[in-house]
Amino acid sequence: MNVSELGPRIIYSFANGKVVIDECTLGAMIVAGILMIVFIWLGSGLKTIPKGKQIWAELIVEKVYSFTRNNMGTSWFAPYAGTLFSFVLVGSSLGLIGIRPITASTNVAFALSLLTFLVIQIYGFKSWGFKGKLKEMCEPYPFMFPLKLIEECTLPVSLGFRLFGNIFGGMIIVELFLNLMTQLSNYICDVPFLRFLTVLPLNGFFDMFEPVIQTYIFTSLTLIFLAKAMPLGWHISNEDRKALEKN
Repeated sequence: MNVSELGPRIIYSFANGKVVIDECTLGAMIVAGILMIVFIWLGSGLKTIPKGKQIWAELIVEKVYSFTRNNMGTSWFAPYAGTLFSFVLVGSSLGLIGIRPITASTNVAFALSLLTFLVIQIYGFKSWGFKGKLKEMCEPYPFMFPLKLIEECTLPVSLGFRLFGNIFGGMIIVELFLNLMTQLSNYICDVPFLRFLTVLPLNGFFDMFEPVIQTYIFTSLTLIFLAKAMPLGWHISNEDRKALEKN
């Protein structure tokens, strides 16, 4: 494997090559467009008595709200969590159709982690207030402020590296294994039959199971850090309290 070819391929460049669109950036835009069309279709033509696609749409929404409520005590951020979960899951599973997963790019992985960081900071300051947020970062002692500041700044880095490292690592392992099977097949015949017979378990793990796990972890950590950044009970409605009591 050529190390210089590990990065995503450049699809288009302009401004004398200073601005480029690689395959992961293009893939991210395509995934976003497809998800938008699917969600608009699922949310169209809603009726009082659900049937057909509306049953699936309501089931998905119910699961997303329950997942959000269980992780942070409120379902207020369910739309963001559902969008994030869907985008990361689909984008990380593109290896199933032979396309490079978009989260196997630092640009996409760190863009998602930076977006989460901004949401956390915005709602942290919104819920606490500027003075309240500074006071919270100085508790229980003032010398804790620089430590908590470092913790806040390392959040997007850790989230981005976790997502990128696992998806990219899985992609490399599958590619190396395929090359090995091709070479072993060449000792027997010209047809790389081992490449097709032995890769299914790896595809099942790295292109199906691993994306689901990493998406779950990324979304769960996002909601946990969001809950941690805001005062206890902020935006928890009576409906959320009743739902949590039932659980």
